Amino acid sequence: MLQGIPCVALILLLAAVPAAAQTSGGRAAEGEIRALLGESAAAWNRADLDGHLADNADSITFMTSKGPIVGKAGTADALRRGFFRDGKPVQSLRFEQVSVRPLGGAHALVVGRFVLSGGGQPDRSGWFSTVWERQPAGWRVIHDHSS
Repeated sequence: MLQGIPCVALILLLAAVPAAAQTSGGRAAEGEIRALLGESAAAWNRADLDGHLADNADSITFMTSKGPIVGKAGTADALRRGFFRDGKPVQSLRFEQVSVRPLGGAHALVVGRFVLSGGGQPDRSGWFSTVWERQPAGWRVIHDHSS
C-alpha cells in the first residue's frame, strides 16, 4: 500500500505541470493582448485607423447591428463612416474592465467595456467580446462583437 503513495504523488505532480505551464502561458498571452489593446486605443486617439486595426486579422468578422462585416477593409470602412470626421475620430477611445480568458494555447476570449468620450458629445460606451488567435505575426482579433 505504501508503494502506491509515491505513484499517486508522481501522477498528481505530472498532472499539475501542464496546468502550471498553461497558467504561465495564459499570463503571457494576457500581457501581450492587453498591450495590443492599449496600442489600439492609442492609435485611434491619434487618428491612425490602420494602427487601431493592426491587431485585427485580415479575415476578421466584425458584428454590427446590421449583421457581420467580414474583413479588415470592410471593418475600417464601417468605423470610418460611423466614428470619424475629416479623417479624425469624433471621440477618444479607452477600454475598461478588460478580462482576458485563454482558450487553450492559441486562442483567447477578451471581454470588456469601450468608452468613447469628448468631442463635445456625451460619452458613448458599450461592451465588447473579441476572440483572439495567436498567428505567426502575433495575436490577432478574429472576431469582434461590440455593442
